[in-house]
Amino acid sequence: MQIELKAADGHRLNAYRAGPADAKRALVVVQEIFGVNRHMRHVCDAFAAEGYAVVCPALFDRVERGVELGYAAEDVARGRDLRAKVDEKDTMLDIEAAAAALPGTAARGIVGYCWGGTIAWWGATRSHSFKAACGWYGGGIAGTRTEKPACPVQLHFGEVDASIPMSDVELIRQAQPGVEIFVYQGAGHGFGCEERGSYKPADADVAQARTLAFFAKHL
Repeated sequence: MQIELKAADGHRLNAYRAGPADAKRALVVVQEIFGVNRHMRHVCDAFAAEGYAVVCPALFDRVERGVELGYAAEDVARGRDLRAKVDEKDTMLDIEAAAAALPGTAARGIVGYCWGGTIAWWGATRSHSFKAACGWYGGGIAGTRTEKPACPVQLHFGEVDASIPMSDVELIRQAQPGVEIFVYQGAGHGFGCEERGSYKPADADVAQARTLAFFAKHL
């Protein structure tokens, strides 16, 4: 269902909520650069089916409300343009608002994909609202790899991701030896998205199983 959140600076944004209201574990799910679209709702519903309470904030509401893009070249270009207009500090205010909307007694984690994978990393390094953070193919993690996480982190990358070279993944490994990192051989960017040409169901299933095990351990 759609809900409205209010960030600390007064900004109001939409979010997708799923899962039981009395869940013991809860997640902020962070969008790709394509908005809270059908794929992101699918991701949320999958976690909800595992018993998680989930909130996925519409981070583009800061610049344009109701954004839901597909995965064609023009959608990628538009998504990148929108992302460039969103301030990192404002994004974290929206993430905190999403965390506050989760059940108060639940242990809270954060998981994100693409742009959201980087934001999930920031959820570990720039917030104290989460007990665990998981990022899938976050392209900005290498650039902020020296930030100190305040909770356990698990990261997933595709070996042949054109936007995240293995040299970046190695830099993250060197900077964060305590972070659990998985690389999927032959997988590209977005390998976990069922609506993209790069989708690899087997790798997506393994990554999801690892993600669920990670949260089961730390939340």
